[in-house]
Amino acid sequence: MMAHDDSFYRSLPLSPVARFVLGIIFVIFCEASSTMAQALPEDQLGQGLSISVWGPHAQCPGVAPLVAIEIDPDRYRFSVHYYEEDGFSDPLDIRQWQERTGHDLVFNAGLFRENYAYLGLLYGNGRSLGSKRHPTWLGLFVAEPGEDRSRRARVLDLTFDIFDEAEPSYREVAQSLMLLDRTGKIRVRQTGKRAHQTLVAEKSDGHLLVLKTTEAVSLYAIGACLRDTFPSLRQVMAMDGGSSSDVAVSSSLRHATSKMAGVHAWLPLLDGSSITHIGLPAVIGISPRREQNTTKAGSKGVR
Repeated sequence: MMAHDDSFYRSLPLSPVARFVLGIIFVIFCEASSTMAQALPEDQLGQGLSISVWGPHAQCPGVAPLVAIEIDPDRYRFSVHYYEEDGFSDPLDIRQWQERTGHDLVFNAGLFRENYAYLGLLYGNGRSLGSKRHPTWLGLFVAEPGEDRSRRARVLDLTFDIFDEAEPSYREVAQSLMLLDRTGKIRVRQTGKRAHQTLVAEKSDGHLLVLKTTEAVSLYAIGACLRDTFPSLRQVMAMDGGSSSDVAVSSSLRHATSKMAGVHAWLPLLDGSSITHIGLPAVIGISPRREQNTTKAGSKGVR
């Protein structure tokens, strides 16, 4: 999304199949008797990668179920991509990014200007991609540390955590909004504006969650909901929202999942065939770790 674009606050249409599945999910969650938020059975897409549909409890009015993608950074590596750095003349949409990079999964990064310049720090493969630190957006996604003793992916809060731009301790970095910090404070204002959202959360066990809304929601409402119903989240940042909020799973993983027994509620919710995907200048992709691969591949290869 461009920084001042009203598309941030528009809801995107779902296909009839997705709306039908979402209606079933709502019924399941409304009938749940547990005091905590419920989750549908997860699909294990690989060792360290699973997807489910997570349903907030009734104490979260206005927050529809979210697609929850759990990633173990010890098994999956993260790569930040910027279209010019990858050799493209124009930003790709999320499906094109997934196809060109070959990642198992790709999701949108943070906000950008009309000229597609990224708003905030952005590093890919250890290189600064020409962005300066944003003074008020204090969420920082970081991955692939230079020292093995560090966690391989984190959500940092620049209010508390130090990040040295001259000597970055992580090779993959994307700055955006801090939503929910480690003290339980919601770090956005209650504006009433609603939009689709992409969130990145760090769990207490070190896993990361990528959360994608299924309906438009206010950032404040979703921050309060996560704080009250998801105690294992350490802190949460918000990436770009509105028409820029997008996630793509590789066709091979989607096909393999569709052949598995059971109901796969997330498949139609991430189908995207009825949605117009806009060009995204920056995305984050994940792929299984191959420890011997330490160099960046070309724009048509995975790094």
